[in-house]
Amino acid sequence: MLGDFLLLKIMEQRVCINFCVKNGIKCSKTLEMLTVAYGESTLSKKNVYKWYKLFQEGRENVNDEPRSGRPSTSKTDENVQEVKEIVLKNRRITIREIADDLNISFGSCQSILTDVLGMTRVSAKFVPKLRSKTSLLVSSFLAKNNTIIMPQPPYSPDLAPCDFFLFPKLKRPMKGRRFATIEEIKAASLEELKAIPKSAFQKCFDDWKKHWHKCIVSEGDYFEEDNIILDE
Repeated sequence: MLGDFLLLKIMEQRVCINFCVKNGIKCSKTLEMLTVAYGESTLSKKNVYKWYKLFQEGRENVNDEPRSGRPSTSKTDENVQEVKEIVLKNRRITIREIADDLNISFGSCQSILTDVLGMTRVSAKFVPKLRSKTSLLVSSFLAKNNTIIMPQPPYSPDLAPCDFFLFPKLKRPMKGRRFATIEEIKAASLEELKAIPKSAFQKCFDDWKKHWHKCIVSEGDYFEEDNIILDE
């Protein structure tokens, strides 16, 4: 069955992650190796880093822990098929709505969508994760012409000022407020944007530099919050 096959792939990758941890292979390199081996079936970066950390802390079991109050068999073939049918009928439905309809946990529903069905949300719609045809053509062209590719760090909210500074600054004061129209939202957002002092933007850029240094010191690998010490 499709569900069993995909779950087996997930378990295989968790075993590979544990192997890499035991052999001292960095998490970023582990993700790179998994991507080469499993392609589009690779676990999400978030899941790879999550399981890498769990195995670092001494965990050996690759199975999910049973959830209290919910059956531990939420990822059945039946649920996988029902989730798939619901999403195909309405790609704008929320994970919470699907979970409530099927009486499964939010986490299980999210895992079915992302890990089993390989779907992600784009512009409020669920779509399959597909590798860009353009990226394949570019990769092929560069390989044929022996072009050296400079590696870039994977996307991280810690390296994006909008994610670690601007968006939280805009969202916090607007939390709990209700707006009748899109125009009201735009007006309120602009008002909050103008209220941010210049000194806050300057601090953002200073923090941004520290984030770069942390990424360089850790060689792009995963680290817990501020557990990277930098020499001033």
